[in-house]
Amino acid sequence: MRYFGQDVLACADELAEAYVEIFTSSPWEHRDAGTVRAAFRERLETDAHRPGFRALLAMSEDGEVEGFVTGWTTQAPFRTDRAYGEVTRRLGADRVNELLVGAFEIDELGVRSRARGTGLGRRLLSALTDAAPGGRAWLLTWSQAHDTLGFYHRSGWQEPEPVPGHGTDVVVFLSPS
Repeated sequence: MRYFGQDVLACADELAEAYVEIFTSSPWEHRDAGTVRAAFRERLETDAHRPGFRALLAMSEDGEVEGFVTGWTTQAPFRTDRAYGEVTRRLGADRVNELLVGAFEIDELGVRSRARGTGLGRRLLSALTDAAPGGRAWLLTWSQAHDTLGFYHRSGWQEPEPVPGHGTDVVVFLSPS
């Protein structure tokens, strides 16, 4: 496994190839590969410059990305783009500030199908969150990604209770520590 900061952009093509393979298969098979690739590359260009950005890539002997995890330290004010508004609706602004701001946010975690079941996802996740500020890390995922939800539950990640009446299709997890 190899750690990266902004220098992950030198591997952007290889990382995007793995990302597309993972995030255009079930339950995301309805997504267009070209659109997914372009959106991921654009986000990566921005994300790599966020405060506290880190990435960890697991490479095969052939030099292909087998799995990856990226993230950064969540800053105040809490973002409102992408699915962050849903996170605020789900938890409420006060709990977002208490639980998520200042914690390490796992943005992307992916393992190619050929490497699943090997413990790679758990190793990647643990390696990147072990150095989280104050031991605090969090992530969000889609409520219809059932295998993903099961993985996080089995890995000891916890879902904070949502604000009553404010359900969304986003699920928030807090790290086990």
